[in-house]
Amino acid sequence: MKNLHEVLKKEKYKKINFKVSKTQHLLIKARINGVLGNFILDTGASNSCVGFESIELFNLKAGKSKTKASGAGATGMLTKIAKNNSLKIGRWQTEDFHLVVFDMTHVNQALQQYKAKPVDGIIGADVLLEGKAIIDYYNHCLYLK
Repeated sequence: MKNLHEVLKKEKYKKINFKVSKTQHLLIKARINGVLGNFILDTGASNSCVGFESIELFNLKAGKSKTKASGAGATGMLTKIAKNNSLKIGRWQTEDFHLVVFDMTHVNQALQQYKAKPVDGIIGADVLLEGKAIIDYYNHCLYLK
């Protein structure tokens, strides 16, 4: 087969590198409303999200939400929703992007137990589906269209 990168480049995919943390999480940098942050790339997370402490950092207008969040180690967490944001990952971007905002303390505490750096949020399946994502685990690359 031809080089994956060359095939996807012809199909107008954007290549974004990620790192693998000590905890085996995929780490990626992204800009929300022009502000750079550190994120976990999580195929199992249905929605992208940030912590309550990041509302000011990313200039979010977080409103009420009836949705309860759950994830590894936590369930029934209160959330807010931040609508109409811009998201840029590498050269790929989207507008009118919605984020779930919730208490990410448990996520960062777990990372710190392994002496890993804390993250600002999680990039989830909503972005991966919109960007028709292809993940090249071997070469540590995410491709978004």
